[in-house]
Amino acid sequence: MLTLGLGAFSITASFANDFITHPNYLSFKAKAMQQHGLTSAQIDNAMSGAQNIDRILSIMAKPGESKPWYEYRENFLVEGTIQRGVRFKNQYASALRRAEQTYGVPQSIILGILGVETGYGANKGSFITRDALATLAFGYPRRADYFQDELAALIAWTYQDGRVTSSVKGSYAGAIGFPQFMPSNITKLGVDFDGNGHIDLENSAVDAIGSIANFISKHGWQTGQPVAIRAIYTGIDDTQVIAPDLRTAKPYLVGELSKLGVRPINPTVKLDSMDMVHVIRLDEVSGPQYWITYPNFISIIGYNPSRMYVSAVWQLGEEVANR
Repeated sequence: MLTLGLGAFSITASFANDFITHPNYLSFKAKAMQQHGLTSAQIDNAMSGAQNIDRILSIMAKPGESKPWYEYRENFLVEGTIQRGVRFKNQYASALRRAEQTYGVPQSIILGILGVETGYGANKGSFITRDALATLAFGYPRRADYFQDELAALIAWTYQDGRVTSSVKGSYAGAIGFPQFMPSNITKLGVDFDGNGHIDLENSAVDAIGSIANFISKHGWQTGQPVAIRAIYTGIDDTQVIAPDLRTAKPYLVGELSKLGVRPINPTVKLDSMDMVHVIRLDEVSGPQYWITYPNFISIIGYNPSRMYVSAVWQLGEEVANR
């Protein structure tokens, strides 16, 4: 008993972290070991010194998407961000063209994601990613399983990449680098687009460009098809046509929309009556704004499930691409 007690004390002293006594820590370790081939010692070493960050839980309680569209868009569709985007577009014109040719994803979408995520690299996040993920993995029950999986993926990736786990920094939710990839997506969808033999989303804008294009392509982008078309609604109850969740809601045939009171705001726009679409509403100061959205809109939702996020990405990217 004395030996075991000293051993337990030694482990606690060597690998002290804010989460080691959490009731789910051992099950987290067991799953990480099984899924990633990590050892118990590797996980404890990676978690050494990990700290709970209460501020992250406060941020999660008030997500940006809780704002109305007219306030949300002001975070991104502003002249300073657009000008940074134009400079980024000019600096990395060759990589953007190559990504579009390779993956079929327009430069505007890549530029929009980079602008919304980090302002073209201006704000990649300053939280220690390990601590951010651990805070959510063990303190945010609604999505604990997801964040535990991402924490395990972070530890596995840093070992594979020869990194010190605590050296990686990113957003409050654990996203990393120019494109704000979650750790599991770095290994699954990250691309060594600059050809140096290493996927570096924190420092290589070229790798970020290729990785975003690969991500959107893998999430169903349809080359040459639209994203969304501005619409008008003439019915009396738009909840009958608005998709509550674009990932699961049944789409409409374009030919059905007129019967529901939805039509393009520009009468000269001709739509294929057999296309499958959804309808969304964005709240402007002057009232609701309606859009007919296509499958390409949903492919961007793979990055973030908020329709306001996708709208900001698309509109910012279009503005930057057309400057």
